[in-house]
Amino acid sequence: MPFRDLAGHRRLVELVARAAVRGSLPPSLIFAGPEGVGKRAAAIALAQLFNCLNRPQATEPGSGAEPRLEEDACGECAACRKIARGVHPDVVVLEPGDTGVIKIEPTREVIDKTAYRPFEGRRRVVIIDPADALNPEAQNALLKTLEEPPPASTFVLVTARPDVLLPTVRSRCQRVRFGRLSEAEVASVLVARCGYAPAEAHAAAAAADGSVGQALEGGSDEFAAARDAAVQVLAGVASARDPGARLAVAKALSTGGVGRTEREALARRLRAMSSLVRDLGVLGSDADLRWLANGDLRSGLEALRPAWDRERALRAFAVVDRALAALERNASAKVVADWLAVEL
Repeated sequence: MPFRDLAGHRRLVELVARAAVRGSLPPSLIFAGPEGVGKRAAAIALAQLFNCLNRPQATEPGSGAEPRLEEDACGECAACRKIARGVHPDVVVLEPGDTGVIKIEPTREVIDKTAYRPFEGRRRVVIIDPADALNPEAQNALLKTLEEPPPASTFVLVTARPDVLLPTVRSRCQRVRFGRLSEAEVASVLVARCGYAPAEAHAAAAAADGSVGQALEGGSDEFAAARDAAVQVLAGVASARDPGARLAVAKALSTGGVGRTEREALARRLRAMSSLVRDLGVLGSDADLRWLANGDLRSGLEALRPAWDRERALRAFAVVDRALAALERNASAKVVADWLAVEL
């Protein structure tokens, strides 16, 4: 897909696209950032930009047309379609084999290909995803090519764990840092491209920590259940002053699992709660309602608003963050849920 169709990262991809068109983009890049935020899609969009046969011009000011990037691929020409389907001869994607590792042999094959001029495009683009799957031998084999790439080649190393790469590899590449998507951006992708209903998309986005990939890993029913449980707890602790009553409310966070499974389920519900208390803070501040991540629950959040003023919502956000950190340290899910209910 072209850059304009990517969710989020607008400023970042504008800079990358402009540098590519002007010839100032470094030929060896690391696209680094969380899983599932569009790094690989951005690498594909870059390959399309380099090789598009019908690159559109920027929208004229005052034309009334939808704003577009200054430079972008058309997404419709023969080259763009081939790249999108993964069959363009000058766009190579290097991925792990059955072992989950990228070994030296396929790496050398890709290096050999870059020694020749592009077959039909303007520029050969090599995408390695995930680059942290390269074993040390394969990384060492890449060093000379990354330092002095052939004049018509660009290497894009896609990874959520850039620090796993050898320092010698990192030093030869310009790092492009992708952040997490907003919940609204995740929800829009789920609705537009994955067939989610709006309510399910918002529920999944609220618990996905800014990652479309993470949203798709869990079933939409699980995310919806997580958000429902979070709403139930916030409503319960709003009126429960007695610690015993609050502990009873905490049972809504339990899924009946054990060990790691229960911690993961609780983490999903806490991420949904974090999104909800953030929205309560937005309502308490009389901010622009477009900032609401759970806009489909606005009426329910308005009902909670009297008990969750801005200050309490901010404190709750910090409490949920500490609970998530405790789960990452393998704390007991029940202990974390009970502590949370008392502290909210």
